[in-house]
Amino acid sequence: MNTKEKDLKYIMHTYGRYDVALKRGKGAVAYDEDGKKYIDVSSGIGVNSLGYCDEGWVEAVSKQAGTIQHMSNYFYCDQAGTLAERLCTLTGLAKVCFGNSGAEANECAIKIARKYSFDKYGSGRNEIVTLKNSFHGRTVTTLSATGQDIFHNYFFPFTEGFKYAQADDIDALKSAVSDKTCAVMLELIQGEGGVNILNKDYVQSLVKYCRDNDILIIVDEVQTGVGRTGSLFAFQQYEILPDLVTVAKGLGGGLPIGLCMCSDKLKDVMSPSTHGTTFGANPVVCAAANYVLDRVTADGFLDEVNKKGAYLEEKLSALGGVKSVRRMGLMVGIELESGDAHDIAVRCVENGLLIITAKDLLRMLPPLVITYEEIDEAVKILKETLNK
Repeated sequence: MNTKEKDLKYIMHTYGRYDVALKRGKGAVAYDEDGKKYIDVSSGIGVNSLGYCDEGWVEAVSKQAGTIQHMSNYFYCDQAGTLAERLCTLTGLAKVCFGNSGAEANECAIKIARKYSFDKYGSGRNEIVTLKNSFHGRTVTTLSATGQDIFHNYFFPFTEGFKYAQADDIDALKSAVSDKTCAVMLELIQGEGGVNILNKDYVQSLVKYCRDNDILIIVDEVQTGVGRTGSLFAFQQYEILPDLVTVAKGLGGGLPIGLCMCSDKLKDVMSPSTHGTTFGANPVVCAAANYVLDRVTADGFLDEVNKKGAYLEEKLSALGGVKSVRRMGLMVGIELESGDAHDIAVRCVENGLLIITAKDLLRMLPPLVITYEEIDEAVKILKETLNK
């Protein structure tokens, strides 16, 4: 059996796959089993922040794998400690809790928020308000946190304790809050919800309201973090400091990682046995993340992300069939004048462009190291696809 046949026979059909079996890649370029070339502007849904097989990343991972590949969290790990120190120093946050995915990071944030409120106010103050069109993960709890009705199906009963408010509407948020509310959880750019970029004034008003009422602010940066939006974290462009920030995807550069960062007032909320993970803070994964941070925080790197993002937006906006472009850094949503985004994405893949969708938009999350020549090639393929 070939790769596709084995997949169809032995792997649960939880993804609608494109008809491609990738075999190798370098930078923003991938090749399938037949040797066909693709420009990848999806990055494994924002994971391959430095593209495929960056040489320094491979060296860092290989070196750590040959030193010690795993240890129990009952022991201290230098790679994890170094990563936590750097993230706290770079953000102004206080402590880190490790996991393996964005959903796990969000679960951790939810637990911290509820425990903080329980410790301070007692039981009953445990509701979390999230925004409509949000996406926070696929566990039963993070599905419940997700503000999209389409996800609230099949897996009943969902975790209780969530309410939903319309984004960019401060009155709607205040209406959703009650004396049971312990936190508000939001993405500053709703990636899966359609690359919806929240208004800065709204976010700052939300933060002030929450501060005045001792309601914690959880910012989900699973997709927006680690340079994706042109700053290390998107919340820095909104000039806020959340109580909790969740990170995953691009931080590991291709290896699974998720973590929750907390502010100083929450640093002692969790104690031994209140949370845990077997593989969180894995030294190989943390070595990969430390290397990613080396690259993303290097002088000029984020400036180039912003320049490439502006260049890509200009090229995309000039295409026939493109109605508008939503962008921050290299997080891009393309609103089409007509046609089904998923069908167009399938045709793009057939033509050598790996692209994904978000609702009824095409979505680009290219490697942060994509070259201008690769951007030109990607836009050319999209143009040819839209013109057919």
